[in-house]
Amino acid sequence: MTPVIGLLINPIAGMGGTVGLKGTDGLAGEALARGATPKSAIRTKETLSLLKNDSLTFLTASGAMGEDAVRECGITAISVLHESGEPTTAEDSIRAAAAFKEAGADLIVFAGGDGTARDILSAVGTTVPILGIPAGVKMYSAVFATDPIAAAALIREAGSLPIRDAEVLDVDEEAYRDGRLSTRLYGIATTPYRAGYVQHAKETVFRTGTEEEDRQEIANFMAGVLSSPRPFILGPGSTTEAIADAMDLECTLLGFDAYADGTLAIRDGDAQSLLGFLRDHQDTRLIISPIGSQGFIIGRGTQVITPEILRSIGDTNTIVVATPGKLRATPELHIDSGDQHLDRSFPDSIRVICGFGLAERRKLHRSL
Repeated sequence: MTPVIGLLINPIAGMGGTVGLKGTDGLAGEALARGATPKSAIRTKETLSLLKNDSLTFLTASGAMGEDAVRECGITAISVLHESGEPTTAEDSIRAAAAFKEAGADLIVFAGGDGTARDILSAVGTTVPILGIPAGVKMYSAVFATDPIAAAALIREAGSLPIRDAEVLDVDEEAYRDGRLSTRLYGIATTPYRAGYVQHAKETVFRTGTEEEDRQEIANFMAGVLSSPRPFILGPGSTTEAIADAMDLECTLLGFDAYADGTLAIRDGDAQSLLGFLRDHQDTRLIISPIGSQGFIIGRGTQVITPEILRSIGDTNTIVVATPGKLRATPELHIDSGDQHLDRSFPDSIRVICGFGLAERRKLHRSL
């Protein structure tokens, strides 16, 4: 029996990432004004291009919410079940998902972020498995494939893979922009599962004395490593914040800051400002910590680090830091920059600084 796939694209998802808005909810116009370009259709077509010769039937919404991408990939087994508005809204996502459910979809695939996952969950609950093609800014829920290639593999096996419960989380974007991470569990969805192909939900780390001590050990070590005039960029998180504190530098808890000659040069930079910094400062290092449990070094809440920026910095200048506690809770590491060839250019394993002069090598997962 031919699997029936509901496909939904949130056209504005992810646009706030590269321009430093930390989300697009209510800010699509500002993101466009800052020069953002839509990413969700591009990521969807990466997935669909791998499926055009498979026996699949697609249900979708009109225009930019799915129909355009499906037809552009040469897929002809398509039914348009929802006429989307202009501009599209959350209500379009909810109605389209409900229509897919009513038509008997075996799986609902969406390109977007946590907000889109919430909308679809509200429409279908656990009656239909859902799967996200990662295209948003904040993707903390456990319903997302690790990247578009993994999404294609999971879609291809719709109906034959085990189904697991998956948390749908979302972040308070206003708090996020103010430097406060506030996540909320909105509900439990179901999603197809294959180890290494579907991400875990973001782990909220509660600080303990031991975790604080480990974080401080890393900070003291990295303060020495970074004490030269050589430029560097600090990514988001409490571990990198501790590094800045140890060096008596200002930083942004949930953003990217650039430093040159021991002083802050760019605070909470966007993609364009960081590119400008890299043009003026050669041999810049990037210090970044993976998202707890999910293990994403690049690709979840880090969209200001575009493929162009990552390529300029290079894998040898990318320094990953994480406490032993975070590593124990993080089964695998991932890079999802948006450029498959760049992601695959990274080595099969990467060194993670986890203490004062201590490091572990961790395998980087590769989608087939």
